[in-house]
Amino acid sequence: MCTGKCARCVGLTLIPLSLLCILANALLLVPGGKTTWTDGHLSLQVWLMAGFIGGGLMVLCPGIAAVRAGGKGCCGAGCCGNRCRMLRSVFSSAFGTLGAIYCLSVSGVGLRTGPKCLINGQWDYHFKDVPGSYLRNRTLWDACEEPPRVVYWNVTLFSLLVFVSCLELGAAC
Repeated sequence: MCTGKCARCVGLTLIPLSLLCILANALLLVPGGKTTWTDGHLSLQVWLMAGFIGGGLMVLCPGIAAVRAGGKGCCGAGCCGNRCRMLRSVFSSAFGTLGAIYCLSVSGVGLRTGPKCLINGQWDYHFKDVPGSYLRNRTLWDACEEPPRVVYWNVTLFSLLVFVSCLELGAAC
């Protein structure tokens, strides 16, 4: 397979992955599908928008550049062929790799820290200092009074972001 076709294949893989990250981050902003919890009750990792900025936009640009690198050249047929587009694709690949790393690290911290929720009248990161991992102890998940089922929501979406950003890293590198 020539490098142009390979670049196009990589780009066509990165574009849906980046859109999935944007969607997952948008869903993290509305726990349980309701916007009533956005007034200071979302975790810092949600507000850092790792899925929107890092795994989304920063990977979408290299994905589009990779698709275009498989085209007919920057000046039409002739002069430099695909070299200009391929060079731009290589540089944007580094940009996409940084975005995927950003998404992976922030989402990993979001999983480790847990959501900000209401327990006994206090909004805080209640799972941050739990001995062991709250991820293995599902009985703790129901301790959050508000937003309802926020732990399930965050664990599912942050896990999705971690998985997709790992796929993006593999494709971008």
